[in-house]
This record gives sequence, C-alpha cells and structure tokens, in this order.
Amino acid sequence: MVLVSLQNVSFTYEYADLPALTNVSLELESGLVYGVVGLNSSGKSTLCSLIRGLIPAFHQGELSGTVTVLGKDLAEWEPADLSRSIGYVFQNPFTQISGIRDTVFEEIALGLENLGVERDEMIERVLEVVEQLGIESIIAKNPNDLSGGQRQKVAFAAIIAMDADFIVIDEPTSQLDPDASDAVFGIIRTLKEQGKSIILVEHKMDLLAEFADRLIVMHEGTVVLEGDVRTVLLSGVLDQVGVPRPEVTELARRLDAIGRPLDTMPITRAEAHEALSRQLMEESYVDHAH
Repeated sequence: MVLVSLQNVSFTYEYADLPALTNVSLELESGLVYGVVGLNSSGKSTLCSLIRGLIPAFHQGELSGTVTVLGKDLAEWEPADLSRSIGYVFQNPFTQISGIRDTVFEEIALGLENLGVERDEMIERVLEVVEQLGIESIIAKNPNDLSGGQRQKVAFAAIIAMDADFIVIDEPTSQLDPDASDAVFGIIRTLKEQGKSIILVEHKMDLLAEFADRLIVMHEGTVVLEGDVRTVLLSGVLDQVGVPRPEVTELARRLDAIGRPLDTMPITRAEAHEALSRQLMEESYVDHAH
C-alpha cells in the first residue's frame, strides 16, 4: 500500500524569498521505517509538516504539485481527521507538552479525550503505554517539571496511546543525551516491531543505519536520493551534499584507503564487528602459515 505520494511538489512559506521544497517527488510504502537525512535547512521538517498536513493548514504559503496521504488528496483531508490517522512527535519535547494538564497521566490521555474514547478504555490504554515505556515513576508528576528526555518519552506515550499506524517523528534525539537517545530508539524499535509506518528525521547516522529500512536524502529543498539504507549510505551522493556516514562505515573506508579493506563494507556496529573478526582470524591464519 502507498502511504504517501508526492508528485512535483514545491512549497514556499509565506513571506519567504526562497522555496523550502522544490519539485519533490516521492512514493512511500506502508509498513517501513523511512529515515530522512540532510543538512540544516535542507527541507526535512517542511517535508514532515507537509505529510502531517500542517502545511498548508497551519503553515501558510504557496503549495504546488500533488500530495496524496493514505490514498486521499491532502486538500480533501480535514485537519482533525488527519491528526487521528498520523501521529506526530515534534523535534522539541518542550513544545509537545500541552501545558494544560497537571499530571503525566492526564497529558497522555489528552489525545484520547479529543478522540472521544470511553473512560475505561482510555485508562486502560494509558496504563498499558506507561508500562510499555517504563515511565510509572513519573505518572503523577507535572509534565512541566520533567526533563527533556522524560518529556520526549511522554510525547511518545501520547502518540502510542492513540494507536496510529502511521507516525512522523522529527529529530526526537536532537536535545537528548546518549542514554535518553537510546531509550527513544528503544521505543522506535518497538513501534517498528508492531508494524507501524514511520518517517523519522534524525542526524545520528549510526542509529538510522540500524533502524531504518530506507533513507531519503535532502539537499536545499530537493530529494537527491531515496533508496534502501545500504545503497544510500555507500553512495557518493552523501559526500556531495555533506551528509556523514555511520562511524563504522567511515572506519572501513579509511582501512580500504590504506590497503587493508574489509571483505564487506559495514553500516552497523554488528556488521563491523563481524567483518573485523573475520579479518583478524584470516591474518592470524596467514601468520601461522608462515
């Protein structure tokens, strides 16, 4: 099933001199995790806002081309209906919290209230997601008193509780420390295992290499490459647009440059560990043979 289809889409924000998106064509399939990468101001967040329907409903500007979301033209969607179909985790966890609820429990339940979910089912779904994310210790706290990492978990909890099959996640770890980032990707792993369709903007390439099925590379408002993770990460296009590769891939490229290539080019730490182990065993065998 086609999740999102963009055909020759361009968008310029109101009062902006240059377009944020230019002639973008994409077709995204359901059930996959798409990583979106690119330098700052490459159009990543604008793409997310467009898919989520915030453009042009909330962010005004000039939109051209054809945008289809879940088989329906974007212009035909009511914003409230689209919000029920697509979960959206914002880049800044401090803007995700509503500010109108006194406890984390009530904050997570807010979206379900807006959907008109029955009280007993609402309580059950909130308690289930609280246990799933391991945030029982903060359930009675005021959301405004939480750390960035805790707020991001609450933001995810609210989206998971609404049980949308399609989730857009915009740089969830940009303001988090390594431990909190690992926790967030643990949540993303669970969503992926549940078969959710995910669009994930993220700058931590090592994590994307592990979790994404396909990558979208953006540069100056255009999509310069879209494909399976390995193909994209080994493409020369990344060098042209200044997007880094995973650390293990860069290490393997340097080994290759000094005449000590690995038998495969790794993109994850597990692949690198296996390739290095094979090389060490082979070198050890050669040494013993001599």
